[in-house]
Amino acid sequence: MIEDDENSSENKENLPQKVPASSRRNKTSRAVLNTAGSIPFIGGLFAAAAGHWSEREQEEVNSFFEHWLSMLRDEMKEKQITMIEVMTRLDLHDAQIKDRLKSSEYQSLVRKCFREWSAAESESKRIYVRNVLANAAASNLTSDDVVRLFLEWLKNFSDMHFEVIAAIYNRDGITRGGIWHQIGRGSVREDSADADLFKLLIRDLSTGSIIRQHRQRDRFGNAIPKPRSKPVKGGKPPVSAFDDEEGYELTALGDQFVHYAMNDITPKIAYEPTFDDEDIVD
Repeated sequence: MIEDDENSSENKENLPQKVPASSRRNKTSRAVLNTAGSIPFIGGLFAAAAGHWSEREQEEVNSFFEHWLSMLRDEMKEKQITMIEVMTRLDLHDAQIKDRLKSSEYQSLVRKCFREWSAAESESKRIYVRNVLANAAASNLTSDDVVRLFLEWLKNFSDMHFEVIAAIYNRDGITRGGIWHQIGRGSVREDSADADLFKLLIRDLSTGSIIRQHRQRDRFGNAIPKPRSKPVKGGKPPVSAFDDEEGYELTALGDQFVHYAMNDITPKIAYEPTFDDEDIVD
């Protein structure tokens, strides 16, 4: 949380005043001190370190903070752009959507997204986050508890996990060999790291209740048991990472995830981001 102006001033007074002479470094130092001044313990840390840092060490620290501030600027830009893109996809004349946006439940989802923003390490993940927030505001197909689970998946899973989900969604009953081909990976050895990684992805999605083995079902949704095969002398051979026998399908949760994260709402208004660095950090 950001402290009030009085506390921020107090913290800034505790920070070391000596910074390198370069105007560029002075600007960086001011930005760092302004940022750090809002965090109570940082002021004391800088004050304690001031007596131990030589001028060269101070310059190296400032160089590090330049990279850090650049990362923060990029992160803040992505957050602003994402929220604006969410808003452009919603009908703000709809009273139900307006009430939803103001609700504490929806605000909680937004805070969760931004607390875990470091998980959005790719543009595709950022788009998934945007889609989840937009669909969570415009749709009530699932509960907020399920939406939070979707956000956890976006944090914990890689882009390759989501490629597998998309491949299964597009071809219900597809085999692991078919999935591997569908996501555009080339031939690899059965004992390769890529094969082990693929098996891990399938296991992650299976234990996460996102995918399951494809089964015929009755009209009540119950899986129809497969006929028992005769025992094979010497036991069954090991199942290949790229098996072409067993098919996979999405669970109900997996289907809803695709709807929320992978289906984009058509923007209601055009938008072109035009942010400068100064809009984020002075």
